[in-house]
Amino acid sequence: MDAGAGAGAGAPYASRTAEEVFRDFRGRRAGMIKALTQEVDKFYQLCDPEKENLCLYGYPNETWEVTLPAEEVPPEIPEPALGINFARDGMNEKDWLALVAVHSDSWLLAVSFYFAARFGFDKEARRRLFNMINNLPTIFEVVTGAAKKQIKEKAPNSTHKSNNKPSMKTVSEDTIYAALQYKMSPITYPLFYSIQSLSPNQRPQR
Repeated sequence: MDAGAGAGAGAPYASRTAEEVFRDFRGRRAGMIKALTQEVDKFYQLCDPEKENLCLYGYPNETWEVTLPAEEVPPEIPEPALGINFARDGMNEKDWLALVAVHSDSWLLAVSFYFAARFGFDKEARRRLFNMINNLPTIFEVVTGAAKKQIKEKAPNSTHKSNNKPSMKTVSEDTIYAALQYKMSPITYPLFYSIQSLSPNQRPQR
């Protein structure tokens, strides 16, 4: 990829539906996740603090690039965060990657809803696009491991709920009859009749 193609090389400007814009989002997201996880060593080396303002771009074909921002002003599509390389050596590596991930998430949303506005999406199309995006973990959640924690936390909850189901207990007839007598006996005024408490041995025959 050309170093100066940072404005979103390969972006499919023919997209016209929420589903197509979501595919664009998903491809860019996959590329950026790859940079911050599987290929993090390469990404780290490319973010040299001695270089100028660098940006991390994700492309629809699931590739990524660290390069200078577009020279065009205003840019053709929203630009990612500038100067991600400057903080590399001044922060803990995990914190730095998490920071880049947060900025990457915000950039992906900006690009997707730029397309939504450009293609004239109505309220329903924007809602559909947002819901599809929101069903995926954020880059930040993937990079920090929060996405895995959420999945693990869901499993015990379902087990816990099943364990809370009432258990079946066997109750004797004598116990039931005695309980009924206890509930029925203390009837007082204004009811003008009395109830005689019977012992379990005096139960009427069926």
